[in-house]
Amino acid sequence: MSRYDSRAADPGSYRDRRSEGGLGGSSAETYSSSKREEAVAAAAELDGLPRFEKNFYVESDSVAAMTEQEVEAYRRKREITVEGKDVPKPVKEFKDVGFPEYVLQEIEKAGFVEPTPIQSQGWPMAMKGRDLIGIAETGSGKTIAYLLPAIVHVNAQPILSPGDGPIVLVLAPTRELAVQIQQEATKFGSSSKIKNTCIYGGVPKGPQVRDLQKGVEIVIATPGRLIDMLESNQTNLRRITYLVLDEADRMLDMGFEPQIRKIVSQIRPDRQTLYWSATWPKEVEQLARTFLYNPYKVIIGSEDLKANHSIRQIVEILSESQKYNKLVNLLEDIMDGSRILIFLDTKKGCDQVTRQLRTDGWPALCIHGDKSQAERDWVLSEFKSGKSPIMMATDVAARGLDVKDVKFVVNYDFPGSMEDYVHRIGRTGRAGAKGTAYTFFTAANARFAKELVSILEEAGQKVSPDLARMARGAPPSSGARDRYRNYGSGRPWS
Repeated sequence: MSRYDSRAADPGSYRDRRSEGGLGGSSAETYSSSKREEAVAAAAELDGLPRFEKNFYVESDSVAAMTEQEVEAYRRKREITVEGKDVPKPVKEFKDVGFPEYVLQEIEKAGFVEPTPIQSQGWPMAMKGRDLIGIAETGSGKTIAYLLPAIVHVNAQPILSPGDGPIVLVLAPTRELAVQIQQEATKFGSSSKIKNTCIYGGVPKGPQVRDLQKGVEIVIATPGRLIDMLESNQTNLRRITYLVLDEADRMLDMGFEPQIRKIVSQIRPDRQTLYWSATWPKEVEQLARTFLYNPYKVIIGSEDLKANHSIRQIVEILSESQKYNKLVNLLEDIMDGSRILIFLDTKKGCDQVTRQLRTDGWPALCIHGDKSQAERDWVLSEFKSGKSPIMMATDVAARGLDVKDVKFVVNYDFPGSMEDYVHRIGRTGRAGAKGTAYTFFTAANARFAKELVSILEEAGQKVSPDLARMARGAPPSSGARDRYRNYGSGRPWS
């Protein structure tokens, strides 16, 4: 029994495509015979599994009327690049996607004006039931880009029976991101009574187990805790037909590749898979080739690493011992009640600087991986409400932290990769707002100078002469050395 009232056939199902080639890569690639054999073997696993529907897209008259020239002009304007076979045209308005009325009502209730670029092109791709690679910066609206088609997908499938696992699985790298995805799933899924749960470590398993036993259509999970649930037979993945890997690059950075492979190996091969990443390093591409079949690919902006142009980036070179005084002077300049997020590399450093700030009278709290989930939730709540407008964090909060009005980000410690730099500063300047990111850069960070200069220049930001010299491998100027020795309370930010 389906809850969807206009079930569309899926002429592109896996069974019908088994002779076309491999599961991974793009339609432009030629696959080896071993890849074809792998695809046929995977198709054989479908014996006895029920068919399911995943193609729900019907192009609206207004979208169909767009000429190729109009489509290209629209994509250029919104910096949309597409790859793949039979790519659908982008949609300009919510009504053109073909969402059921109950989904459109939730969109209207949320106050959205128009689709973001990733939604404009990603929604018709996802609604067609094809695998999808989405490359877009944080804050671009990608969560809704995959959740709304997921809701339509769930409502088209047979209702859960006792003992069934979920229909939709969203894998996320951090607890914070998983919880925020769940909030959106609850908001948009409630009108059609779609149940969800969030599976992550650091909290008791009991409530999560009870949710799974009662039956939920959508599970949002971090890889480690989900594997615990699978190994203890608290759930299964036999009903999964819609799989999302959110922030795949971050999951690989955190060493989750073995867990991801273990989880995906338990999901039927004709599922629909949506693969989201803010960057596209070789490791991410290799994983995508393993899991995806003939995918669409949509890129917002460029595949090259770059920062959000709405963020003002200010970098100052200084010594390690100067950082704390510089931070205090900066807070005195910018503290106006707005939310300020400060990143440090280590949990110990995070605790130490937080204690020092609180001793000096600053309303600061900190969040990192050694904090209990209850404490992390409380700190986030205090920060979001503005009761504690300064939050210190390790990279646990660099991705997945969705606070709409973070005005300033401070990199007290420079991160271990340029990808993390882009994600950290991306906590401000979200949803079209402006933001400012301040970065403390020391001689120990010199290996990142050249890439940092490239990111600053691409975003039209000012590059200090000292940073430019460092990028060229030259020693700091005598003026910079004097500043290191005679650091005062001046205001060199510009």
